[in-house]
Amino acid sequence: MKTKLLISYIATAIVLMTACSKSDPTPAAPVVPPPTNPDTPVSYLQLAKETHDFITGNLMTSSFSYRANTTTHVTNCYEWYNVSQIYADAAMVAAGESSYLPYMNNTFRFMENMWDKADARGGYFASVNLDGTGAAGDKYVDDNALSGMVFLAAYDVTSGTDKQAYLNKAKACGDWLINSGLWDNVYGGGFYWNTAKPEKPTQSNGLALQLFLRLYKITGQAVYREWAQSVDSWLTTKMYDSNSGLFIWKYDGSGAGVRHSEKFTYDNAIMVEAYILYSQILNDASYLTKAQALGNAMNITLWNATYKGYIFNTSDSRINPAWCGWGSQAMVRLYEADKNSTWLTYAKNNIDRLNIANRNATAHAYYYFAAFDGTSRSPEIEGVDQAWMQRIQALVSKY
Repeated sequence: MKTKLLISYIATAIVLMTACSKSDPTPAAPVVPPPTNPDTPVSYLQLAKETHDFITGNLMTSSFSYRANTTTHVTNCYEWYNVSQIYADAAMVAAGESSYLPYMNNTFRFMENMWDKADARGGYFASVNLDGTGAAGDKYVDDNALSGMVFLAAYDVTSGTDKQAYLNKAKACGDWLINSGLWDNVYGGGFYWNTAKPEKPTQSNGLALQLFLRLYKITGQAVYREWAQSVDSWLTTKMYDSNSGLFIWKYDGSGAGVRHSEKFTYDNAIMVEAYILYSQILNDASYLTKAQALGNAMNITLWNATYKGYIFNTSDSRINPAWCGWGSQAMVRLYEADKNSTWLTYAKNNIDRLNIANRNATAHAYYYFAAFDGTSRSPEIEGVDQAWMQRIQALVSKY
């Protein structure tokens, strides 16, 4: 997921080689509320609807697939872009907007074009043409794990045959992860990013952890609990940096041993959500403490205190709607778990800054990257960024 749109970033990334001891996160410290942005939007739900209007008018096709962007990839659609839009529409349904159900369900049906029917294990390919043809190439652990989590979000807001179809496909995503051959003993375990096995990143494993936990809760099948525990153990042992209280980016390749210690907002947001799920589903209160500690660490290291928003990562201080917006989702989940309203303040401040820095107020669309003051905007209007802004604004609209 990360480097599909980060080829230029990877070419210039600063590689930080650090040998850090790993231990359990320290107990959560008190959270200091950030100041509030002066121009908080009146209605997050209205902003979400405006974003959706841009999406349907500029990115959606008659097949309910979505163009990757409005500039360079207008004839392609990507798996995690499409499912992020389903995720966004599921959030609208959860916020009381049932008219978004057909969008969600129709895109879910389109996704069948991306499933590998020639392989008994299945799995989604990463990209297809707008009409659903041309599915081939590598499959990604993070994309398939995210798809499973998205389908369970849709499962939560549907009923009858639709509900069962979403569960069945979420299970198929989880089972593909288990049978993909992308977990091995290199670096003591962990999932590779994709079928080319270039690296083992936090975000792929964190999303897999989330999916296994939710599948265990719904199905009661012990195999999902066991996989969740294995993934959690590997992440804690290999990817957690006790000095910062955050998770690092990745290990390179099949035995290359290069440890990339940059910290990304969305990697750590994913892990906050995973810890909350772990605490609830496996009934272990210590994991809520871990989630709170991780949220605090995010708000120390990954928060731009001047502009009140999350940076992309510790080597790139720009702001991006999807990857930085994920931080707001994590803060909403923390608020829902412990009712500390300070988390919600961070979530809203981050959204407010994205609306200042990245939003085209006329088109109601969001630019790919920008500086926090709204300058240096990238020209691309990426579908996934629109989806995530729709989603996180629908999430906070309830509060």
